[in-house]
Amino acid sequence: MKTHYIIFSIFISVLLSCTSEKEIQVSKISIIPKPQQLEIGNDVFELTSKTTFSAPKEFEVATNFLNTFLSNGAGIELEATSENSTIVFKKDSLIVSEGYSLSVSKEGIEINSSDASGAFYAVQSLRQLLPPDLEQINLLPKKSIKIPVVKITDAPKFKYRGMHLDVSRHFFPKEFIKQYISHLSMLKMNTFHWHLTDDQGWRIEIKKHPRLTQHAAYRDSTLIGHYNDIPQHYKKERYGGFYTQEDIKEIVTYAAQLNITIIPEIEMPGHAQAAVSAYPELGCTGNQVPVASKWGVFENIYCPNQKTMTFLKDVLTETMELFPSEYIHIGGDEAPKKQWKNCAHCQQLIKKHNLKDEAGLQSWFIKEIETFVNSKGKKIIGWDEILEGGLAPNATVMSWRGTEGAVTAAKQGNDVILTPTSHAYFDYYQDDSYEEPLAIGGFLPLKKVYSFNPIPHELSKEEATHVLGAQGNIWTEYMPTTDQVEYMLFPRVLAMSEVVWSGPTKNVEKDYPNFLARVESFIQRLDVLHVNYANHLYDLESAIVKKNDSLLYKLKTHTEGKEIRYTLNKQEEKVYDTPILIIEDATIKAQVYKDNKPVGRVLNDTITYHKGLKANIQLNVEPHPAYSAGGKDALINGISGSNTRYGDKEWLGFWGDDLEIVITFPEPTKVSGISTRFYNANGQWIYSPYKGQIKLVSKGNNEFKADIEYEINPDSDKVSFEFDVSEENLTEAYKIILTIPNYGIIPEGLQGSGNPAWTFIDEIVIR
Repeated sequence: MKTHYIIFSIFISVLLSCTSEKEIQVSKISIIPKPQQLEIGNDVFELTSKTTFSAPKEFEVATNFLNTFLSNGAGIELEATSENSTIVFKKDSLIVSEGYSLSVSKEGIEINSSDASGAFYAVQSLRQLLPPDLEQINLLPKKSIKIPVVKITDAPKFKYRGMHLDVSRHFFPKEFIKQYISHLSMLKMNTFHWHLTDDQGWRIEIKKHPRLTQHAAYRDSTLIGHYNDIPQHYKKERYGGFYTQEDIKEIVTYAAQLNITIIPEIEMPGHAQAAVSAYPELGCTGNQVPVASKWGVFENIYCPNQKTMTFLKDVLTETMELFPSEYIHIGGDEAPKKQWKNCAHCQQLIKKHNLKDEAGLQSWFIKEIETFVNSKGKKIIGWDEILEGGLAPNATVMSWRGTEGAVTAAKQGNDVILTPTSHAYFDYYQDDSYEEPLAIGGFLPLKKVYSFNPIPHELSKEEATHVLGAQGNIWTEYMPTTDQVEYMLFPRVLAMSEVVWSGPTKNVEKDYPNFLARVESFIQRLDVLHVNYANHLYDLESAIVKKNDSLLYKLKTHTEGKEIRYTLNKQEEKVYDTPILIIEDATIKAQVYKDNKPVGRVLNDTITYHKGLKANIQLNVEPHPAYSAGGKDALINGISGSNTRYGDKEWLGFWGDDLEIVITFPEPTKVSGISTRFYNANGQWIYSPYKGQIKLVSKGNNEFKADIEYEINPDSDKVSFEFDVSEENLTEAYKIILTIPNYGIIPEGLQGSGNPAWTFIDEIVIR
């Protein structure tokens, strides 16, 4: 379908003429996700208690939602009629699945679709044309509702449009789960991925194995603060909960009424300590272990013995009976193999089935589970670790550690769903303010979610057909309350919904301000719904730009019609209208103003004016896409990264790469010292390098070289590096070369064992 988008976020004034002219209140049209085509007229349709509707019976989900919404929000009950209806739903088999057309004229509303899903999504677009106050129950009925004349033709770009929620680390009540699902449906998402089991709690009732809810659903204490805190602190009280099978049936029915499919996740073979705690015979040691009270990865995984396989088939059978979804998610991620290596039964299985190693045993395990699930008419989804040792033939891969797993699986002919940490992990910080609530780490602002393209560039057109879509993930280690879940969800879910429905933007800088304008309008709806969203719409974006021989500091707001004011080194406040020249150390404060009033948070930047600012920098490898926001120049732009997190645009992250940094001066420069710092957060797989090398290269390629060993303080999450050039070695260098080896593979017994370590480096200050 050719995308033709006409005017979003536009104010329209219309006059409604009857026996006399009447002024209509200005209406702002703002639909998220953006329709493929939208045309706006210059009139309105007036919906009243006399408005009638007609629809095919198969469109009941759509008409029931519309009736309930209007009844609750406006006190207007629509009457169903067989002919001469004001609102008409029609079946059109030529429209693609889930697509629709919505036409609002002065005389009425017509909705066309080929299926019930398309009709429902048309109603969700119509909903966003209605006043936000209809989102709540209004005790005073409205006499009429004015709906702007529009014509919308729309269909989704991706088949799979999902959001995930982990209820194992923190448990949330049934009513909140339903509320979460209702938010997804408003945004034309069609899948809720429900993460129900993990080391810290088992949340689904399995009647054949009652100790899962009697014992595994509860832990004796819970980590508070961050995993990297030294020492760690715990809240020592029993915590947990679970959903009965009746709860789940109720939630599944509710979701179906909102056109949402629920995919349950039962983790295996790893993240199984809660289950092993309830039934020690499921593990390789047979030892009693507690339900985990802190976050991370644990060695107590399922042992692939007969008891375990019978148990898992029991669990999956009851789970599949509860969830009508064609998919069951079986996890497959972060399964340490230490116990398998020491287990005689596991080693016998490896020999019996001629497997290469423990990774091959995991592949065998997954294939056995897949065969069972397929026999029940279902398919499995697994995290990208299920690729290791050989992929099950019919499995769908959910790629989270990047896009590499998706590329590998798609090239093999398997379907894939993209959910990489770089763009889809909503448990990451969304702003670099110190006021943000505690999160696991990382940095995923709204703009980066909006820039996401779920189709990896390595795939051919044919291979790309295996990309079903994408989803955002919410892992709740650091979200103990429903308010905090909402805060991390909104508004980033708005961007994800647009990516998977409207398709990825082809020009972020051009399209993002338009998206933000619609978000600015949409939050009025969230206010009425009492959603606890994060409002960073008015945050400023700053950058150091090198132009000729000058250094310029630029500010940008992506919201239109606003003013920026700033102070430089505590001088008089000015209106920002041109980049600021930097000639010395500088402290800048800036803020957005709307209608002459400050909005959003104050931006504070401190710039260290050092000798590297006018140099050029080259890296032997690109930073990982998840941690590359500032690009290579972030290392010599004078601005240091956050003191409390590693994921902002000033910290650059490299996964498993040995790093060589070459800094070249425009002319020979006397260098007396160099400093930088590395992050050291082992719980997030981040390890400061323990050695490195520095070279100063002068004219004639004369080199001064020094090997460095870093002193790593286990009680600190950062490692500072200071190197002073002694008087006898002081030279005018034209080049500095820093060689920084990666820590290597994370040892067994530690978080992320078997994976390459991350290296994070901050500003390189040259004196």
